Amino acid sequence: RIKNDIFDFKLMPGERFTESEVAQAYEVSRTPIRQALYRLQQEGYVEVSFRSGWQVRPLNFRYYEELYDVRIVLEKDAIYKLSQQDCEQSSELARLKAIWMVEPQDYLNDIKQLSQLDEDFHCALVRAAGNNEMARIHLDLSEKIRIIRRLDFSKQYRIEATYQEHQHILKLIFEQKTEEAIAAIATHIQQSRDEVKKITLHMLD
Repeated sequence: RIKNDIFDFKLMPGERFTESEVAQAYEVSRTPIRQALYRLQQEGYVEVSFRSGWQVRPLNFRYYEELYDVRIVLEKDAIYKLSQQDCEQSSELARLKAIWMVEPQDYLNDIKQLSQLDEDFHCALVRAAGNNEMARIHLDLSEKIRIIRRLDFSKQYRIEATYQEHQHILKLIFEQKTEEAIAAIATHIQQSRDEVKKITLHMLD
């Protein structure tokens, strides 16, 4: 719940709070709150100071840009691996086609639902490539950027662009246009990175 509140900006980057305040808000004792906060500290979402209590980790855009760079490397390699397979036999890719190859009137507009589907689109591409360790690393990385990635769908034009770009990427993969698909996934991730940075900076002004 605390992590989701951070993702939803109910707990803002840089915001300070005490264990007692969170325990009162969630109507639980301080012990599970403390355990949860120390776990979130290990995962890099919060920081603690003996003098000033807990703080949501301030956004570090250099850190997120580096994570996006790693995403690009993993997803480009995943598409290359997919080009060596029979994509028509992939249940992961078939599921993605059913979700994303739809008409504009069928586009989803729920930000949380669409953000989760977008994250799963990219994770599914990596899973479909067949390297379990690569998929695990990519999933962990995806959670780390979820806090800002969700904002990508707060603008209507980004919803439409995401559907169109996902459709284009899937089409290239199934047509085995490997180099074009690799270029398309890199451009798609870079544009998303730039948009969420712009939206986040505006939101925090």
